Amino acid sequence: MIEINGLYKSFEGKTVLEDINATFENGKTNLIIGQSGSGKTVLMKCVVGLLTPERGSVLYDGRDFVQMSKREKKTLRREMGMIFQSAALFDSMTVLENVMFPLNMFSDDNLRDRTKRALFCLDRVNLGDAKDKYPGEISGGMQKRVAIARAISLKPQYLFCDEPNSGLDPKTSLVIDDLIHGITQEYNMTTLINTHDMNSVMGIGEKVIYISEGRKEWEGTKDDVFTSSNERLNNFIFASDLLRKVKEVEVRELEG
Repeated sequence: MIEINGLYKSFEGKTVLEDINATFENGKTNLIIGQSGSGKTVLMKCVVGLLTPERGSVLYDGRDFVQMSKREKKTLRREMGMIFQSAALFDSMTVLENVMFPLNMFSDDNLRDRTKRALFCLDRVNLGDAKDKYPGEISGGMQKRVAIARAISLKPQYLFCDEPNSGLDPKTSLVIDDLIHGITQEYNMTTLINTHDMNSVMGIGEKVIYISEGRKEWEGTKDDVFTSSNERLNNFIFASDLLRKVKEVEVRELEG
């Protein structure tokens, strides 16, 4: 579990995050949503330690990441898996070599066991047959699946995903969402997803935090979205006429 308490962050005197409080639970897909410039990316960076907040705490199962020494932070980062917006694979490495990269860096296992673990992770994302290909030889969706395999190679307790569906078609996005959700439950990880994808919110949003102008404006589940009276959230989520009609139908069914 990750707990954020009273988090503040500013740049050159301008407050970007103001008194953010949130709890992200194990075994659930926790989503952070918000418009561009709302502060959600800064929040994610504060949680993973890429930025240091002026005030507040970030607790990893009771351990305050903000107050840790560099050595302690380095140790905790070994418990984290990251999926970047661009997949961030090494073009000069094969799919298997990409997945093995963190294992070669941080694992004390021998080469045979590291390779076995990497192959297991590739099989988990249904890419065992692509192990000898290079990133340029596979699709964008497959690259994201390789990134997921790499992220779980060290058996992390915490998984962070920055716009994992960016650049993907709707069908492939659903595959990635289902994969992340399934792995989260399977390994009982605390998964935190930064996203603009409303399909992700409606599909796997077990906990949703909406950030607006640096403040936590709303929180709830994907089901709570349909009954929310928060005007800013509704304007953000139901920006299209189609989604507004979907909400109207859901509300009528709940009231019926």
